[in-house]
Amino acid sequence: MTTGPRQRPDRPLDGLRVVECASFVAGPTGGMTLAQLGASVIRIDPIGGGPDHGRWPAAGHGTGPSYYWASLNQGKRSITVDMRSDQGRELVLALATAPGTDRGILVDNVVGRRWMANDALVARRPDLIHVRVQGYPDGRPAVDYTVNAEVGIPQITGSEEGGAPVNHVLPAWDLVTGLTVSTTVLAALHQRTRTGAGVYSEIALADVALAGVANLGWLSEAAEAGHDRPRHGNHVYGSFGTDFACSDGHRVMVVALTPGQWTALVTVTGTDAVFTALEKALDADLTDETERYRLRDTIAAVLKPWFLARDSVTVESELNRARVLWGQYQPMTHVVDRHRAGTHPVLADHPLPGGPTAITARTPIRWNGEHGDPGAAPQLGRETDQILADELGLSATEIGALHDRGVVA
Repeated sequence: MTTGPRQRPDRPLDGLRVVECASFVAGPTGGMTLAQLGASVIRIDPIGGGPDHGRWPAAGHGTGPSYYWASLNQGKRSITVDMRSDQGRELVLALATAPGTDRGILVDNVVGRRWMANDALVARRPDLIHVRVQGYPDGRPAVDYTVNAEVGIPQITGSEEGGAPVNHVLPAWDLVTGLTVSTTVLAALHQRTRTGAGVYSEIALADVALAGVANLGWLSEAAEAGHDRPRHGNHVYGSFGTDFACSDGHRVMVVALTPGQWTALVTVTGTDAVFTALEKALDADLTDETERYRLRDTIAAVLKPWFLARDSVTVESELNRARVLWGQYQPMTHVVDRHRAGTHPVLADHPLPGGPTAITARTPIRWNGEHGDPGAAPQLGRETDQILADELGLSATEIGALHDRGVVA
């Protein structure tokens, strides 16, 4: 089992208290990012778990604990509350608006709960930092897969001959939104420290997706051209990059974005003379990435035999020696094998409560050279009594009464 350095008391956000009332990917990613940097994140969960508590991937093909929920909520403490009851709501409000310099920070994706509206919370703590994740800016629901479809990415993804849109499996906008949440919390905390004022910030998943494609210049390109970019399979848009098969059936992705990378690729494959002749014949300058993109199919055809004549081990050795920009296509099972061999320090093995061992991750931020600890595996409601006692000062008798009435579990 892989272990790493324990969470140190000098992590940058040590002492910060964040309350998270969010499900699925974006909000929990924001909370996890803060927790792995040292913040104490309190998850408020409904009794029995929220809609994402058992979401796939789960151990035992859906019959065991959720790898998904456990990994996105590692390092957090969980309190389970009946938020349909008045007492349960009061506990949530008290936790979210608790006094103290390092408290009064709430991340949620709650929709339609008037009792948890920002004005109700601010009435209890005027300097509250409240970050709310939305689907659309008007409050309508959305998920990564729906907003991704609406910004045009599936229409430019896939093979050139494909007709139907191609969805990718990575919830990229959810992950970007989660990191935007953590950035917003820290920016709001800085403002509150300087001015004493609270912040109410709303982050819509749809806005994050629109901002992403706009900032890459893709919308400007479509506006100028008057049509969508054509699909072009695995070719890198606007430069040269595509996949090649090796003699043993493995495939590699090779990219040449800069003139230096192009020169390295041409030199190692021994195709200098061919491309020099091609440049003269077609009046092209292949040190220009636009020209490499225009002639991508021709370039790929010239390079293809070199890869087919070598197995993937030889290709790896020669490309690395020449400092070519490349990567090998690997199944996730191979990534697992490399993790077991100790190749990826950012990954960690994490025993789940009552279940198998999950592969999870430490923060990718190396703070003073260390990834830090991934944080304890979460368990629904495990810290309920501790949170009620430590954060709200309730006595054992008061906590017992809440259990008896089914307000907490």
